[in-house]
Amino acid sequence: MLETLVQLFFAFARIGFTSFGGTSMIPLILDEMSSHGWMSADDLTNLIAIAEMTPGSLGVNCATFAGTQTAGAIGGLVAVLGVLSPAFTLTLAAAVFFQKFRTSKVMGWIMKVVKPLCIGMILEVLLSLSLSTYAGEGGIRFVGIAIGLFCFWLLQKKKMSVPKVIGIAAALGVVGFGVL
Repeated sequence: MLETLVQLFFAFARIGFTSFGGTSMIPLILDEMSSHGWMSADDLTNLIAIAEMTPGSLGVNCATFAGTQTAGAIGGLVAVLGVLSPAFTLTLAAAVFFQKFRTSKVMGWIMKVVKPLCIGMILEVLLSLSLSTYAGEGGIRFVGIAIGLFCFWLLQKKKMSVPKVIGIAAALGVVGFGVL
């Protein structure tokens, strides 16, 4: 059992280090699961289908299901730790370097450049989403603007939960844009 857990950890750590997340992980997961004989082709197909339907990242979902099927709950935990270890390692290394060079003039200059760039990218996404949501071929979509303002009011003034506001916005969108 311990040998299987170690193999699961390193199999999913390899997947985490050599893929870029999402669907790029699928061939690696298929290869690892079949090469160790942990799952059949049908099991792998079901694994991908379930992982795609479940909320969360594909890699974590696949690791959870594959590890659980291979070695129970502990196998699921070990596989998830394996697939997350690359991100954790890289984040930890970045934090150590940032902490070490935090007071350096070069790091200060880099952060003075990076912060406005990040804000600019966020504003660009906000603008493009706003234009596609609130303006169309027929001009300004006042219904969309009204729904957006109403939802903002629900979130800020009524302190309503985000899932409820999303449901309300969807219902208002269906009615307001005449989808039905």
